[in-house]
Amino acid sequence: MLKVSITAEPIDSAGALALLYAATDELNQRYGLIDDDARLSLGELRPPKGIFLVARDNRDLCGGVGLREIASPELHLAEVKRLWVRPDLRRHGVAAQLMSHVETHARRLGYRQLYLETGPRQPEAIAFYPKHSWTQIGEFPPDVFSHETAVRFTKVL
Repeated sequence: MLKVSITAEPIDSAGALALLYAATDELNQRYGLIDDDARLSLGELRPPKGIFLVARDNRDLCGGVGLREIASPELHLAEVKRLWVRPDLRRHGVAAQLMSHVETHARRLGYRQLYLETGPRQPEAIAFYPKHSWTQIGEFPPDVFSHETAVRFTKVL
């Protein structure tokens, strides 16, 4: 397992944006051009309700993950967005470390349950989440957008 340092960085920092764009680029390669910018505002990944975590090995970018509030604030629900690890570092524990950190941050922010979605062209992600205590579900909470063909997961904190 590669031990990385994980820190919260402003979503508009060079490192965070590089990781976010790399994740979006990979999604575009797998699914064709996606128009998710209309569904994800960078502001949602900023404190006090959101966060973006960056994993580094020394100063080299390894991966990242975001968290944003969803649904009504009184429900204390959040969504994990754009978990991405450099392809050459996959299967080295970086994603597991990022997910552990994002769950810790979610608890600190007062969230009680997390959601995420992945897609049918990401079999490695579909296999990853259940190994880390995420439960596959059919739908997101009412009035929360989810892609039609998404594979959805949740985790109670």
